[in-house]
Amino acid sequence: MSKKLNIGLFGFGVVGQGLYDIIKTKHLNLEIVKIAIKNPEKERSLPAHLFTTNKEDLLNNPEINTIVELINDTEAAFEIVSRALSTGKNVVSASKKMIALHLDELIALQHQFGTSLLYEGAVCGSIPIIRNLEEYYDNELLHSISGIFNGSSNFILSKGFNENLDYDTALKQAQDLGFAETDPTSDVGGFDAKYKLVIAAAHAYGLVTDPDKVFNLGIQNLSANDLQYAREKNLKIKLVPIAKELDDKNVALFVLPKFVNQQEFLYNVENEYNGVIVQAAFADQQFFFGKGAGGHPTGSAVLSDIAALRYGYQYEYKKAKERKDLNFTNDILLTIYVRYQDEALLQTLNFEHINERYYSGNYKYVIGKINLQNLIANEVLIASDKAFVAFADQLSSITKA
Repeated sequence: MSKKLNIGLFGFGVVGQGLYDIIKTKHLNLEIVKIAIKNPEKERSLPAHLFTTNKEDLLNNPEINTIVELINDTEAAFEIVSRALSTGKNVVSASKKMIALHLDELIALQHQFGTSLLYEGAVCGSIPIIRNLEEYYDNELLHSISGIFNGSSNFILSKGFNENLDYDTALKQAQDLGFAETDPTSDVGGFDAKYKLVIAAAHAYGLVTDPDKVFNLGIQNLSANDLQYAREKNLKIKLVPIAKELDDKNVALFVLPKFVNQQEFLYNVENEYNGVIVQAAFADQQFFFGKGAGGHPTGSAVLSDIAALRYGYQYEYKKAKERKDLNFTNDILLTIYVRYQDEALLQTLNFEHINERYYSGNYKYVIGKINLQNLIANEVLIASDKAFVAFADQLSSITKA
């Protein structure tokens, strides 16, 4: 027999509305008791008595046993989630930045108070990757996790490659369709993908990593020359977060644009869709594909978590309990493409080896092997040069320096 869930919902934006749309079509043992919103003047599609601007109406309501948190304010979300967990309420959240930044604390709260926090909707929308990493791969050795984790950046890259749109025009289309925010930095800069990667890696490897230590470089400096290079080589450019186990002691995590070839799963992942590739020792390579954004796709993942709570489901963080000896490292060698303007940038980056070099008018690029730490140290210089950097090899080529 499933437990009845009386839900306090924080946020009634795109995902909150999408969740409600899905719930009303189902006959589930749950009820949305109250919805906390920021703007009381905004016209709503539900009766006014359901809404409040006072968070205490949800957090202090003994009738409510489950909190669903779907707001954009990271620190406010952490306060809501941590208070709920510590007062006996289970929580479902889709706030990837909040979870990535506070994961250690959130795990400790669950253990201390015996409550459950589920967050499938925080990573890749409708793709059920967290539950699979937690359950299906719990006894697997995972060589790597990679993919397309951000629909906004993938939409921009798809429009640039398939329709020859310049970056600014493709970004404007993404914003008009609601795929990108007015300030798109989190999406196009790789921050959103990084937060999702950190969460996924915690379940894949049991390694909770500080997001500020994970390198991310986005697609803001993409040019027509970079897209033309990709076309001539029968490649596409995708923004790809990567977690790779280097040996039995070290794991690397980073986010970079990547050239993908026609044989790779990610080659055909277009527009707002996401794809996740898990490379395992025994199961080999598996691919998860689905919509990574939008009210109904993300709402479906949130509802899946809510439904799991009816039966008392909790993440066990199995890998974290089993493996205490893994370390996060940026001290790795990888092959990259750099399209640049100033020759001084190449000298400063200090490539270990240059495989290819090209000059033609204003278009200059090199492909070579570099220590990731050199990219991190020169991130400001890369930005000021408006250089475009992309990973230009397969994951198997990444090695400990």
